Amino acid sequence: MLSRRADLAEGARLYQVYCAACHGANLEGQPDWQSPGPDGVLPAPPHDETGHTWHHSDRVLFDYTRLGGQAALAAQGVDFASGMPGFGDQLTDDQIRNILAYIKSTWPERERRIQAERSAVERQVDGG
Repeated sequence: MLSRRADLAEGARLYQVYCAACHGANLEGQPDWQSPGPDGVLPAPPHDETGHTWHHSDRVLFDYTRLGGQAALAAQGVDFASGMPGFGDQLTDDQIRNILAYIKSTWPERERRIQAERSAVERQVDGG
């Protein structure tokens, strides 16, 4: 399967439209993002290198964005109250990939390398 080249400009534009309201215009996340609110749901984390987005593989990030946090985690057998909505009915798969590529393009080299290695390992385990 040939991989397509990501459209970072489209990803940046779509990030501002669909993600920035919660995750911040500069990927900074919401204040006190590691402490649950009164409803038990964690605030939106940063997508820059100070958050944990780069700790996850491409597939996890894609599924989380497409399905929403709760549904993506439930598919893995994890019961977790997530405030992340799914965008699969609003964005195409390529648009989601462009947003994720834009986010990754902002990370320092170390975080990009670690995240890419995790994605590669997962692809090997999955046989793809």
